[in-house]
Amino acid sequence: MVGHKHRRPYIIHYLHPLDFAHLELSAWHYQKPYVSPEHYHGIPLLNRFLCGKLLTHLQSPRLDIVPHQPSILPNLPHSHVANSTASWSLSFYPQPLLNYRRRSTAGTTPAFPFINTLGFISYLTSTLLFYASPLIRQQYADRNPSAPNPTVRFNDVVFTVHAVIISSFTWSMFSPRIWGFSQSSQGVPKVIWGIAIGCILSTFILVAFVASTPGGGYDSASWAWIDVAYGISYLKLLITVIKYIPQAYTNYQMKSTKGWSIGQILLDLIGGVLSVAQVVLDSMLEGDWSGVTGNPVKFGLGNVSVVFDGVFMLQHYVLYRKRGDGTGYEEAEAGWAGEDDERRRLLDHRD
Repeated sequence: MVGHKHRRPYIIHYLHPLDFAHLELSAWHYQKPYVSPEHYHGIPLLNRFLCGKLLTHLQSPRLDIVPHQPSILPNLPHSHVANSTASWSLSFYPQPLLNYRRRSTAGTTPAFPFINTLGFISYLTSTLLFYASPLIRQQYADRNPSAPNPTVRFNDVVFTVHAVIISSFTWSMFSPRIWGFSQSSQGVPKVIWGIAIGCILSTFILVAFVASTPGGGYDSASWAWIDVAYGISYLKLLITVIKYIPQAYTNYQMKSTKGWSIGQILLDLIGGVLSVAQVVLDSMLEGDWSGVTGNPVKFGLGNVSVVFDGVFMLQHYVLYRKRGDGTGYEEAEAGWAGEDDERRRLLDHRD
């Protein structure tokens, strides 16, 4: 268009003491408070109408026009969301694929997928409450007026549903009746069973307590239903701290990480780092750190995962680098193989 080489896009800000909304508009404006009709030449009719309506108020003290400065920062959290979700989702597959390829769960403990499934069920429950419950979202806004929207996103819901399904699938591989894989002699420790039962009972106790308060759980300033959602999410954080310990101890006993997939650890590490980065960037861009304090589980999960991933990487790449030298594992594997051979001989003899 002739005569419009100096055109610049502008952001038009409507300043209000309680609200700061902005509308991005590409206006053919020459940094003057008035645009004459001839300057509209070549502009589409709808844009002409919008420009005319908006630019007639340029003398208003409540209107400020500043040059638009494009920024990539608002797009960064979205990329971190996609990458962390993809990494964490993919981290569930290396272990069951390894179990299936070996036709064995030897070298791994059933305590990990068992308590992991319970943890993701609790995480799914709290995620759905913060994402879809109008009551919980309203109570969150009452307690966090400067950042009223929870940092729970749709990708969190999809991820937790997927996590529950794959974790349950991996746990089922420890059942000889379903898969017929060779198993380790260890089962789920009584301590893990006790923690699982305690988590379930504590949830019912918390629900009963909140329901018995004077406000019945609807007063945001007191004990409310949002505290139940927080309590359920804290169970996931507790389980995340505990679930890695049995496997790390098993690796220590066997002096080997054979049977334990390092691929899931590397993907889990990437997901944890990106998840923490997502929460930090969301809070930074909103100018309010209640996104961290208001969603401590999501922030804590990433940090706890990174710590334990470092432990497993130390075991795999440094302490037990020559996995074939792990006499504990070799003896255990020989014992399991002997039991399988004896079982086959008895079946053949009976036939």
